[in-house]
Amino acid sequence: MDESELAGNGLSIGTVERETGVAKDTLRVWEKRYGFPAPARDSNGERVYSRGEVEKLILIKRLIDRGARPAKLVGLPMPELLARTDPGAIASGDPPWLVEILQLVRTHDVSRLRERLAQALLKQGLENFLQETVAPLNPMIGDAWMRGEIEVFEEHLYTEVVQILLRSAITALARSDGAPRVLLTTLPGEQHILGMLMAECMLWIHGATCVPLGPQTPLREIVRAAEAQHTDIVGLSFSPAYPGQTAIDTLAALRAMLPAGTHVWAGGSNPALFRRRIDGILPVRELSAIPDAVADWRASRPGA
Repeated sequence: MDESELAGNGLSIGTVERETGVAKDTLRVWEKRYGFPAPARDSNGERVYSRGEVEKLILIKRLIDRGARPAKLVGLPMPELLARTDPGAIASGDPPWLVEILQLVRTHDVSRLRERLAQALLKQGLENFLQETVAPLNPMIGDAWMRGEIEVFEEHLYTEVVQILLRSAITALARSDGAPRVLLTTLPGEQHILGMLMAECMLWIHGATCVPLGPQTPLREIVRAAEAQHTDIVGLSFSPAYPGQTAIDTLAALRAMLPAGTHVWAGGSNPALFRRRIDGILPVRELSAIPDAVADWRASRPGA
């Protein structure tokens, strides 16, 4: 049994925080204020959460990220929470060819999925493929999983196919030595790297040089790598599941540890990045914002 799992296959509060993106303190407040979650206790008196509670918390977190208030959600049963995700959105609002790709994920047709995405990349070109295919597909896949229409392994299959395509594209692009020089990684606990790969592609397209470290790099190692690689910018990616306050606190700590001339960019769909300004951090909400951010950096460095 994994150390994060406790008696009766329950999950520790730390594991629940990582899986749901809901901070430990928030979990305790909701338990006291709303009576949910209602964890059991192990022999040491530690909270033990059920898998059902975790699944409900994931739904609540995703709805909060869309602007809903927790007080309106925590007491709702699962059917009502699922209804609020708008099950008809995919059928009514998304392009048919994206719905077709989603169906290939549902039916586990990996060969056809790979072929269809590769065709889209060839037809659209990398930049349009990122913005017109991958960017809208990612939330569609996440919403389909949230409604129980696809399994976790199916989401992983999709992610792996896209990552292979993007890494191949990066190999073809990574020939320049242009400025800025951007170090890319995620913080410990952030395992999602698709957003980071998408940003890396966009940076290469617009003439930057990328130094990817992979996911989950400790803070001091980011600082050491930035110094060793003569980095102009440190870019970090945050998924919606990453605890928002942790992201803000760690970004502030990183900013203080880096030289003033090394910029810090924070991107991804985590709403905490955009709720308030963090001194010395440039929030990058969309992929489409990267070209302007690169151009602005170059304008501030006439010799670059």
